[in-house]
Formats: sequence, structure tokens, C-alpha cells
Amino acid sequence: MKGVVVALDYVGRLRRLAISDSQAADQAAEAGWASSSLSPKTLALARLAALVAIGASEPSFGDLADAAVGAGASPDEIVDVLVGLRVVVGAPRIVAAAPKVALALGYDLDGVD
Repeated sequence: MKGVVVALDYVGRLRRLAISDSQAADQAAEAGWASSSLSPKTLALARLAALVAIGASEPSFGDLADAAVGAGASPDEIVDVLVGLRVVVGAPRIVAAAPKVALALGYDLDGVD
């Protein structure tokens, strides 16, 4: 049935992710935030964490930091994500990401004494 979004439990969604079901991924993307059991704030913070984990470039952080703040995350919570990620991704990734996150939040760490 074209255009019908079927609600799946987590097992069904995992199965579809495991087989790279592009139709399911497209449906989830079209549904946006509402398709997730996560709050918009939590999802935005998770996406920022993913950028840190992959070592994303500076421009990537701006929109997601804006989305996180727009969804109710404070700058303190965003920094707490970096602190919490350190044990998973390592200090070098956090050191590299901190200035990018700072700029996304409107702070230039190089200008701070």
C-alpha cells in the first residue's frame, strides 16, 4: 500500500534497519520528529553526539546545535554531551569537537583568555 505508514515495534524497526529497507527509512524521514519515541531535544543531542563521534567538520555543527537549542537544550546540556562522550570516543575527538561546538553556540574559544 503506497503512502501508508505502518507503525512497527522496535524489533520490526531493527529488522528493517538491518536489511537497509530504504522505504522504511524514507517513511521515517518524512514523518520527522513525530516518528521517534525520543523527544526532539534528546534526538538533537544524539545527533550532535554522532557528529562528534565521526569527527564531523565545523559547518555540520551549526544546524544541529540550533536544533538542539530550539528543542530546549541548554548550552550546559550540550557541553555535558561532550563530557559524557569522552569515555566512548576518546579525548582527542572531544578536543577537536569542543571549538566546533563552541562556535555553533556563538562562542569563539580562541578569543577567550
